[in-house]
Amino acid sequence: MTEYAAQDHDPLALESELPSSPMTVNLGPSHPAMHGTVRLVLTLDGETIVEAVPEIGFLHRGFSKSSENSTWTQVLPYTDRLNYVSPYLNNVAYVMGVEKLIGLKVPERAEYIRVLTGEISRITDHLTCIGAIGLELGAFTVFLYAIEARELLWDRIAELSGARVTVSWMRVGGCANDIPPGWVEKLVECLPRVLELTDEIDVLLTRNRIFVDRTRGIGVIGGDEAIDWGFTGPCLRACGVNYDVRKAHPYSVYDRIDFEVPLGSNGDTYDRYVLRLEEIRQSHRIIQQCLEQMPPGPIIVDDWRYALPPKKDVFSSIEGVMAHFKLIMEGIQVPPGEIYAYCEGANGELGFHIVSNGKGKPYAIQVRAPGFPILSGLPRLIKGHMVADIIPIFDSINMIGGEVEQ
Repeated sequence: MTEYAAQDHDPLALESELPSSPMTVNLGPSHPAMHGTVRLVLTLDGETIVEAVPEIGFLHRGFSKSSENSTWTQVLPYTDRLNYVSPYLNNVAYVMGVEKLIGLKVPERAEYIRVLTGEISRITDHLTCIGAIGLELGAFTVFLYAIEARELLWDRIAELSGARVTVSWMRVGGCANDIPPGWVEKLVECLPRVLELTDEIDVLLTRNRIFVDRTRGIGVIGGDEAIDWGFTGPCLRACGVNYDVRKAHPYSVYDRIDFEVPLGSNGDTYDRYVLRLEEIRQSHRIIQQCLEQMPPGPIIVDDWRYALPPKKDVFSSIEGVMAHFKLIMEGIQVPPGEIYAYCEGANGELGFHIVSNGKGKPYAIQVRAPGFPILSGLPRLIKGHMVADIIPIFDSINMIGGEVEQ
């Protein structure tokens, strides 16, 4: 019998001689790490990502066409379902566009309420993002702290609008109703606990060796390249680019508010996390100033062409009945024109391109969702990293399926 040399039976020697080729795998759309219903088609060389193609075509809800078949006011529930973690901000950007087309000036108290509720929504959005990063990297306690803080604020949102997520609370010309008695006191009471929980998350993660190793230097992108991709919001500011709509193009009453825009320097996953932590603290500053500065007065314009008349007038006068009927059945008559209105959403610049043909329904509406260009840049962020690195990178861009694929 022929004797074989020892190296002929060496598995490592045999493996080195075998040809290798990239492997294509699907990650999502039903994978728990793929938030929403995104699918990534990955080309892998072992565990290293060679190429990635995101496919987002699994959640399309037809926002534009649905809006074109609704009155201007009926569009509001559709905006709730864009970024459903911070719906007040969606409401604000949309009604700002309609008001610009009309040339409508909103009462001062309503402007403060918009800023107040928008910053509450920004905090809840950032807490959701940070909690997801912690949870999916194994820090379950961080998730519990983030969700506890978010629930405290969602309770306040529910007391204000009657819903936790689908608020539909803003109106063209103001707000649906005023702040209820005792609500401010409850908000002031819960805010210190929200900050306390945020500080706990800071202590648990920011200097945690495992978390730092998993996020620092991961998913790096420079400021110029991020601008080329269309990044805005925390993902752009983490690169050191100082662009915040609230400062660059102040709207509502932001020009009266004193706050800072946190900036990163490395443009990596770690900076995107730290920046959101600091933005929570800055939003707390804004909320406190709104509560101090907010004046008494009306919360919606006193013009029955745009705002529903009070119920007492509907029940007691023919003018009230007619105004109510026309607004409900025909919608607000917005002058012909075209406008782009935008605000600083939780994930960046949230814009609405609105076209009116002078009737009670929008002729066309398109949304500039901040998450869409950032998700488009995901292949650039994860290329060359390991499969396991997709989790923190994807979490740090905070993709919300409702706005990305409206």
